[in-house]
Amino acid sequence: MSGNTLNGAQVIVDYLIQEKVPQVFGLCGHGNIQFIDALYERSADIKTISTHHESVAGFMADVYYRVSGKVTATFTSCGPGSAQLPIALATAYLDSVPFLAVTGNVPTSQFNRGAFQEMYRQNQADFPSTVRGICKRVFQPTRGEMVPLAVRQAWKTMVTGRPGPVVLDVPYDVFMESAAEEVPDAKAWNGNISSRCGADPEGVVKAVDMLLGAERPVIFVGQAIRHGGAAGELLQLAERLQIPVAASMSGLGAIDTLHPLSLGMVARGGHYQANHATRQADVLMSLGARFDDRTSSSWIPGYSFTIPPTRLIHVDIDPDEIGRNYPVALGLMADIRTFLRQVLAELDRRKDLTKKAEARKKWLAQIEGYRKEWDRLVAPGFTDDTQPINPQRAAFEIQRGLPDDAILVSDIGVHHNWLLGYCKPRRPDSMIGCMAFGSMGFGVAGVLGAKFAAPDRPCVSVCGDGAFFMQANVLGTAVEYNLPCVWVVWNNYAYASIRGLQRGYMGGRELATDFHDPVTGQRYNPDFAAMARSCGVEGVRIDRAADLAEAIRRGIAANRPYLIDVDIAADINPAGAGIWELPGLGQSKPAIGTRYEPV
Repeated sequence: MSGNTLNGAQVIVDYLIQEKVPQVFGLCGHGNIQFIDALYERSADIKTISTHHESVAGFMADVYYRVSGKVTATFTSCGPGSAQLPIALATAYLDSVPFLAVTGNVPTSQFNRGAFQEMYRQNQADFPSTVRGICKRVFQPTRGEMVPLAVRQAWKTMVTGRPGPVVLDVPYDVFMESAAEEVPDAKAWNGNISSRCGADPEGVVKAVDMLLGAERPVIFVGQAIRHGGAAGELLQLAERLQIPVAASMSGLGAIDTLHPLSLGMVARGGHYQANHATRQADVLMSLGARFDDRTSSSWIPGYSFTIPPTRLIHVDIDPDEIGRNYPVALGLMADIRTFLRQVLAELDRRKDLTKKAEARKKWLAQIEGYRKEWDRLVAPGFTDDTQPINPQRAAFEIQRGLPDDAILVSDIGVHHNWLLGYCKPRRPDSMIGCMAFGSMGFGVAGVLGAKFAAPDRPCVSVCGDGAFFMQANVLGTAVEYNLPCVWVVWNNYAYASIRGLQRGYMGGRELATDFHDPVTGQRYNPDFAAMARSCGVEGVRIDRAADLAEAIRRGIAANRPYLIDVDIAADINPAGAGIWELPGLGQSKPAIGTRYEPV
């Protein structure tokens, strides 16, 4: 290698720096030590964060983007190192979150020889086949000179169109080979590309006509509002036309949940005012939502939606999502923020909008009645002082303990349903969860990424005892990098969401869903607070609901890693206005209201 020639690893690191990546998350291995050495050379320009599990690195990169809107990268080694990353890749892929996964592989000279940690039985150096279904694209340069092209194309693929993670799989010798005298100019290749495409202008006019002509319109939002920075435009449209806004689980927080036009969440466990409005709507405008089974009450009409006769305007940057689960009256491929700006501009050309907004009063008054019914139904849970702690009360106290600028990163489990139902996110990044792939460990680890993205904001993970035990290694990482995150362990001594299904659908035949002592039969879990203290993290145990909010405030004020182990009941399920079906086993029943039958 000549003195001025960069090797493959140096090209990748330099390109990341050009793209203003502040840090990379990962774990060492023999297959990526040359890449780590290139990071060492540029340590003044890019930080290297070492984790204790590869999935943790992926979850951190994922949540870093969800909070900051900026893309980062991960690094993992060959064999089991990178094979531990796919859960995080799939989580990001299905939630349209980009990060660049730099994975090491065996040297090209050893391809198809069964070298240590090579996957070779079907194809040489075959890690790419492992992840093709769970990322946007895999690039595998096999010569140093291929690296500059691969890295710039990988970055473009990742951030254009519908975003998602991309894998750059690099054989060990390719990290070391001469690659280029000059790294591709990131700004020239990718900095001037915009994927914020607008909708068909005639379609915009038609969409506005449909909204203005509707008697019972509802706007329904998914996470594209949050990731696409469109919350301001959404609020302008809703207020201008006085159209109520409902959210999918991923869209909750796109509009302040305390705003009068916010309906809350549509889902099997959705709020009555939200479900009952969306299923009665004559026009429903969906912005970046997928209509999955939990949101759509297993697509059974009359619980979440009634499409048709509801006329659906479906807007998404990915045309594959349009019309996937419901027929559309109008389908438009567009970036959501650009589309909303088009709609607002079209409204500027219209007259008598004040009269249209006034016409919504009857519809909004009906919805306010539904809201009051819901509030009456759930009111007792907010003051219940039983032990173990009522989970609804726990969600309420968690919300009460968080300052307005806090970031709550939820893991997957029954607690996630309670948080979605009873926390009140005020801004698009107030509450973060993985709603599509539903990976346990996401919130346990992701809170570290949130803290890197927003070091001046309180970052709190609410995670089940099952998920926390899977990824308790995060405590060490928090100490090593002085990350003052707070973990609230929702400790119900079970995989309680699944145990609930066994009780509801399997006649109470419970197996492999709770944790108990083999001798006494009493419920069992490690002492998570003591575990935290052994790692150098402050740990406390909370048994009373009245103490939970203050414990969270103390944890945030401590300004150091902090864990709160909370004893929460597992025998109560969240109320909801929708239903869910496990095919072959039957349907659940709504806690409020009945199936809507259009007249």
